[in-house]
Amino acid sequence: PRGGAVARVRAGCELTAGSGAPPFCCGRGGRSAGAMRIEKCYFCSAPVYPGHGMMFVRNDCKVFRFCGSKCHKNFKKKRNPRKVRWTKAFRKSAGKELTVDNSFEFEKRRNVPVKYQRELWSQSVKAMKRVEEIKQKRQARFVMNRLKKSKVLQTKADIKEVKQNIHLIKAPHADKSKKLEEKIVEILPENMEMAEDS
Repeated sequence: PRGGAVARVRAGCELTAGSGAPPFCCGRGGRSAGAMRIEKCYFCSAPVYPGHGMMFVRNDCKVFRFCGSKCHKNFKKKRNPRKVRWTKAFRKSAGKELTVDNSFEFEKRRNVPVKYQRELWSQSVKAMKRVEEIKQKRQARFVMNRLKKSKVLQTKADIKEVKQNIHLIKAPHADKSKKLEEKIVEILPENMEMAEDS
């Protein structure tokens, strides 16, 4: 296609435009077969697992990965992810999700080669799990605090609406029922007296 090449990713092989063999496929292209990299969708920030999704390579060699055709079509229509309501970018820009937190610092890429040490690797995996737990708790707390504010606003709006439309709630015959109650109260003592006499 004009403006770039789109490749569907199948069975763990990543295809690029104009190449006969995939650059890294099944361990032959410089990456081991056990390595699994989970990419992020460029449009909605959803995880893209190996063998899934779509990859778009622009003429300037910039690579865009998409989780599916929905995100790819929106990208081709030049839609802004921050204005499309179902994307992560919208939720973060609208203040619906946690954006500023120390736990996000761990996810940043560090292009520093580190010599492999088994102990360091196992500690890193444990730390990653712990950081993920902390992040989940903080996000849940953020959502709960956001919902508390909305509950207060909702109750205020409900009270205002009731005050404005009180004529719909209040029955027109409400005064008559009070008069009936007064009559019953007057009649009851008379009936009691009659019952005592007989």
